[in-house]
Amino acid sequence: MSTSGSTALPDGGLKSPGAGLITLDPVRTALLRGLDELLTGLAARLAAPEVIGPPLLSVAGLARLDYFRNFPHLGVSAGRFTPEALDGLAAGAPPAGLPLEPTGHLLPSATCYGLLLSLEGRDVGEDGLRLSASGRCFRNETHYDGMRRLWGFHMREVLYLGTKQGALEHLARGAEFIEEAAGRLGLALTRAAADDPFYDRGGSRARLMALDPVKHEFSAPDGTAIASVNRHRNFFGERLDIRAGSHGPAYSACVAFGLERWVHAMVLAHGGPEQALDQLRAATATATATTMTTTTPAT
Repeated sequence: MSTSGSTALPDGGLKSPGAGLITLDPVRTALLRGLDELLTGLAARLAAPEVIGPPLLSVAGLARLDYFRNFPHLGVSAGRFTPEALDGLAAGAPPAGLPLEPTGHLLPSATCYGLLLSLEGRDVGEDGLRLSASGRCFRNETHYDGMRRLWGFHMREVLYLGTKQGALEHLARGAEFIEEAAGRLGLALTRAAADDPFYDRGGSRARLMALDPVKHEFSAPDGTAIASVNRHRNFFGERLDIRAGSHGPAYSACVAFGLERWVHAMVLAHGGPEQALDQLRAATATATATTMTTTTPAT
C-alpha cells in the first residue's frame, strides 16, 4: 500500500526542537495513531472503558506512593514564573536563572498514577475494575536517544484493580496480547524481568521483588523496551485505601505501551517509516477481515 499521498514537507523535513524532544512527520504520526488504535484492542478484549487521566499529579499524592524514593530522578516539576520573571522574559531576558514558583504538581511520568490517585478511598467491588487511558508522559533522563528515550512521549495503559487472582489473569492476557500484536506486525520481541519496582529499593519489598519480579518488559532486537506488564500487588490498594469489596485492599496491575518506542521498533524491523506503515495497514486489514469472518452468522 503506497504512502505517497502524505503531505509534502519543506526541504530537510522537521528538525528536533531540542534534546529529548521530537516532532513526528506525517508518516510517523500516522504510524503512531494507527499503532495506538491497534493496541486499544487489548482494552476492547478486556472490556476496559476509555478514560482521560489528569494532566498533572499532586506531589503530596505521589509522596504517599513512595514515588520520590523509587523514582526521584524522573519527576518533571510544573512551576510558574513569578511576576518579576515574566517582566524579564517580556523584556528579552534569558529564562535561565529566573525564579519559578512551585505549584505542588508534577507532569505525569506514567499514565496509571493519575488513574490510581483518582480512585483513592473507592471500592471497586467484588468484580474489580478495568480502565484504559493514553496520555503524554514526561521523564527527566540521564540521556536521550531519538525515539528510544524521550523527555515527553505517549503511553497507553490498561489498568486493573480487584483481586489477586484477577490481577494475575489481567497480566497473563496482556502478555498474550503483546505477543499476538507483535506477531501480526512482524516484530520479534524478547521478554525479561525489569529492575524498576514501584516499591522502596532498600527494604524487604525490594528483596521480595528480586525473588519474585513484578515487572516484565518486551524489547525489540536493539534492546528498546516497548511494552511492559506490571504487577503492583496490593501496594496502591493499601496506600490509597482502594478496596475490592470483601477481599480488602485491591490488588492492581497494568499493561503499558510506549507508543513512540513502538514506532521505533516498527521502523527498525521494516527498514523505514513508509514500509512500517504499510505493514501496519496490512496487519490491520487482515485483523478486520478475520473479525468479520468470525462474527458474521452463517446463512
